[in-house]
Amino acid sequence: MQRDRNVERRAILKVAGASLAVAGLGATATACGGDSGSGDGTVTIRYSWWGAEDRAERIKKSIALFEKKYPKIKVKTDFQPYTDFWKKFNTQASGGNPPDVFQNAVGFLRKYDARNVLLDLSAQVEAGNLSMDGFRAGLEKFGEIDGKLLGVPVGSNSMALVIDKHVYTKAGVKPEQGWTWDDYDAAMKKIRDKAGRAGDTGPYNVMYLYDLYLRQNGKAFFTEDGLGFAEADLKAWWAKAEKAVEEGLYADQKKVAQIKPKSAVSGEIAAGEFTWDNFTIRYTSEGKSEYGLAPIPTTDGKKTGQYLGSLMLSASKRTQHPKEVAQFINFMVHEPEVAEIMGYDRGVPATQAQYDAFKPTDPVNKAIAEYEQSLVDAGVLEPITPHPNGADVCEAAFLRIGEEVGLGKRPVDDAVKQFFTESKTALAT
Repeated sequence: MQRDRNVERRAILKVAGASLAVAGLGATATACGGDSGSGDGTVTIRYSWWGAEDRAERIKKSIALFEKKYPKIKVKTDFQPYTDFWKKFNTQASGGNPPDVFQNAVGFLRKYDARNVLLDLSAQVEAGNLSMDGFRAGLEKFGEIDGKLLGVPVGSNSMALVIDKHVYTKAGVKPEQGWTWDDYDAAMKKIRDKAGRAGDTGPYNVMYLYDLYLRQNGKAFFTEDGLGFAEADLKAWWAKAEKAVEEGLYADQKKVAQIKPKSAVSGEIAAGEFTWDNFTIRYTSEGKSEYGLAPIPTTDGKKTGQYLGSLMLSASKRTQHPKEVAQFINFMVHEPEVAEIMGYDRGVPATQAQYDAFKPTDPVNKAIAEYEQSLVDAGVLEPITPHPNGADVCEAAFLRIGEEVGLGKRPVDDAVKQFFTESKTALAT
């Protein structure tokens, strides 16, 4: 079973700003990393990722397949929980000895590229060691930054509204593709009045949802080099959320905090909340109701601003074995048997070959696959918003300050100024 990725995500964001400031990451890339190989031509590459034991077991089984196909390449593995992974990675990178290949996310691409850590894999594509063909819904472009291929997607996810289906049915609410924010607001009132529950956990600090809302209105959370919205925009967003809590449309944030790490939806405090679609397995394991995925509300009934996000595999610029690393990445994202082993542990498989190879039979994963296919069929998917150097620090600030607003610890005006102050500092470094 998947572990609670919302909890993992919060953990990494708490340390993102501090841990990524480790000195020395900009050291000149020289030949180090994996070992130099044995006398018989066998080489060893180091592969690191974050996750729990269940992910580790799946990955190790996938590596066994790889080593069978490539007997001259051995893979040494290492994994940690989110927080510990990045602490260790930063120590390794600052010491000039990062892993040859590692799990990565879009918020870190420009940051680590600026520190001369990431290998541009474009040359390996040209050499035929890595294929960027056969990816789903434009995911092949996900790891491209400033003309460089810095990451290769292994899975996909997108923002969704997770709902308690019984509560929505009781309130007579049926969300459909193309419903508007006005429809959503009306639904929150119906749920409160007819089902006696808050309609939503409260999207104060869900940065990626706010990004979609901005994109619907011709803006974006990030541009390539900074923030893509003004203080007045964020003030309106947080003020609306604050009013919704007062009216009982969004959940009491103190109650939400009290039951963490359990979700407010599975804890029967709220009828729904916005999150990544592949996180939804947690609700069935935590709660007693039946849960589903609903579409993102729109401003105009058409544009959701959505894109497919993804975990990625990146390579170290210091690796002595770029060819072997590329072959390993290629195998992990294209080999059908890997998909059969990994399932949806890292999201819906990024390539069509792996997507076709694994057909989930359980209701939760089937719903995730159907939801992402519905986005493709509806034609709402767009390219992801660029993430500048410092994006991870901005996200951490948005999460923390948004929680403070929700808990009544900081007034909206002060919160907005604090967020912009911290973000401008992070984006300027």
